[in-house]
Amino acid sequence: MLIGSILQAKGTSVATVPPDATVTELLATLAKLNIGAVVVSEDGVTIAGIVSERDIVRRLHERGADILTQPVSSIMTSEVRTCGPDANVDELRRTMTNHRVRHVPVVRDGRLAGIVSIGDVVKVAIEELETEKDALVGYLRR
Repeated sequence: MLIGSILQAKGTSVATVPPDATVTELLATLAKLNIGAVVVSEDGVTIAGIVSERDIVRRLHERGADILTQPVSSIMTSEVRTCGPDANVDELRRTMTNHRVRHVPVVRDGRLAGIVSIGDVVKVAIEELETEKDALVGYLRR
C-alpha cells in the first residue's frame, strides 16, 4: 500500500506552527487538536522542522521551565524525515522503527501534503493481516 492511500482515508490536513511561536503556544496547539506532533513551518507549505511531545519533555528536562517562553525553533528537530505519497507503507514502517520517529510529513513537489503517524502505519498493517486471515480462513473452510 502507498502512503497516498493513507492520506486519502485520513485527509491531508497538517497542524503547523511558525518557528517564532512560543513553546507554550505549541503546547496549546497540541492540546487543542489532541495530537502528538506539529510541523514547524513559516508558511504552512515548507518544512523548517518538527516538534513532538517527546521533544518538549526532553528539552524541559534538560533546560527547565524557561523553555516555555522560548521559540519553537529552539527545540525543534530541524532534520526532518519525510516521504512522498508514492512511498510504500512497509518501507516507511521500517524507517520509523529504525530511526525512532513517530510522525513523518508527506511532501509532494516540495510542498507539505500531509502527515503520517505510526498509528496510521500500524492500522494499515492490522488491516492487511485481517484481510490475509479472512482469506486463509475462507480457503480452509472450502
